[in-house]
Amino acid sequence: MNKELVFLRTFAAFTAIGLIILTTTAFKKSGNQRFSEIDVERINIVEKDGTVKMIITNVERFPNGTDKINNRPTNADRKKRSGMLFYNEDGIEAGGFIYDGKKKEDGHSAGLSLTYDQYDGDQVMQLLTQDVEQGNQRFVSSTLAFNDRPSKESQLKTKEIMKELEDIRKKDPKAMKEKYNEYKAQGLIGGVPRVMLGKSRSQNNGLFLFDDKGMPRAMFYVDKENNAKLDFFDDKGNTIASFPEKKN
Repeated sequence: MNKELVFLRTFAAFTAIGLIILTTTAFKKSGNQRFSEIDVERINIVEKDGTVKMIITNVERFPNGTDKINNRPTNADRKKRSGMLFYNEDGIEAGGFIYDGKKKEDGHSAGLSLTYDQYDGDQVMQLLTQDVEQGNQRFVSSTLAFNDRPSKESQLKTKEIMKELEDIRKKDPKAMKEKYNEYKAQGLIGGVPRVMLGKSRSQNNGLFLFDDKGMPRAMFYVDKENNAKLDFFDDKGNTIASFPEKKN
């Protein structure tokens, strides 16, 4: 009986050791692993030091405030969408690719956005497509936009400022606007469009140029009646020249 017990214990011990060696060897196998198909809800692409450089995710696992990426808080106000998020060598978000689309009672809503951010800031380039249908009305627009961002912008500081402004707005909307302009003058928040190529909300297709305050200054476009136009504006938005000239 004692001999059988010793044998069983020895057999169990060697079996456990063998499984540990087999498992360790399998995960340390060198070379690329090849799969014909794989189902996954989220993939984190990381460097050797653990820095996340890219996230590929479904809707449910999209980071939006409940977790941290590279020890930095994520945006709690951002809607969850499937897509990708990009991070630079310092672990700061640097842009992303997101998309969605679904039926609604009176139509549908769909969109796609590919963005690149200013260092430690918000987007300076965006490729955007929107497709919205309500009843018998449908609006589809695809644009490529380039923006100016504040020189002292910081993602974490912007998060703090936006929370502060929201708290002020609840008590005094006028005071909130004054505080916003104060931060904007300091180069901490803001941002304006400078170049847009594509279709505008007014259904004009063309090239649209803006000044450093975000005011339209020149447009070369084809309107919804298929007329080609070239317009120039002053800093108040008034038309100062057009080609072809309007006939009286």
